Amino acid sequence: MREERTIQKEILLSGKGIHSGKRVDMRLKPATSGGIVFRRTDLDNLEFKVNPQKAEANYSTVLIQNGYRIRTVEHLLATLYVFGIDNLIVELNGEEIPIMDGSAAPFVQAILKAGIKLLPSTKKAIRLTKPFIINENGSYIEFYPDNEFKISYTIEFEHPFIQTQSLSFAINIKNFVTEIAPARTFGFLKDVEKLKARGLALGGSLENALVLDDNSLLNGSLRYPDEFVRHKILDFIGDLALLGHPLMGHFKAFRAGHSLHLKIVNFLINSQEFWKYEDNEIMYNFSETINNKNL
Repeated sequence: MREERTIQKEILLSGKGIHSGKRVDMRLKPATSGGIVFRRTDLDNLEFKVNPQKAEANYSTVLIQNGYRIRTVEHLLATLYVFGIDNLIVELNGEEIPIMDGSAAPFVQAILKAGIKLLPSTKKAIRLTKPFIINENGSYIEFYPDNEFKISYTIEFEHPFIQTQSLSFAINIKNFVTEIAPARTFGFLKDVEKLKARGLALGGSLENALVLDDNSLLNGSLRYPDEFVRHKILDFIGDLALLGHPLMGHFKAFRAGHSLHLKIVNFLINSQEFWKYEDNEIMYNFSETINNKNL
């Protein structure tokens, strides 16, 4: 087990929703219990729990409550998961988490600045106990028992700037902050009009997404040579965070995305014979890493 956590002080972040195109203000407020709770202040404080059975995939991960939505929660949830923040109120005056620069780096820096507060309550980890694989149209996600939380991810795109990229990480705060969180979301110029016709990508721009034409990247330079697969790992962490517990196991994904991520999450929710709760201290020392001035 480990101590539960919240943030030391309130955080305010504002920006545009990448799909809605609308400006949204987001306040992260400390909480001592209750888990991660989202509130739509524009809907009389309607609350959304982090529940994979009330989530859907639509070019992002979307929480659903009473027919209303909160879109694009994955980058924020990934950050909260890795920092071990279990209790928090997230207030929004719109339907989407601000996309910021397309990565999780702004959320990381805001949380590091606000600080982490340890709580007297504790949280158990989920330890995977036997392997499983889910296949869908040439894509798959599989998992295995492991003493750490690991993600291995492979993407394939018929585009000269991406092609095949593979990467594997044991997830901890230090490599999340330096190697994963800054990786930006990406999309293809040829898809923009089709997405906009569906009410998606209305706020996308070269300032908040990597955009590719038929042959090249329109934004200039990458933050990493394999930034695309790093962003997929970021998304996967955020979707696995819907489970609500630290994880011990190795997840391998091939040409997956939010839809398949959510299927593996819901499989775990409904298949407790594949995992058990772990009482021992897990993964890494959060406090020591947070205090590392090199971050």
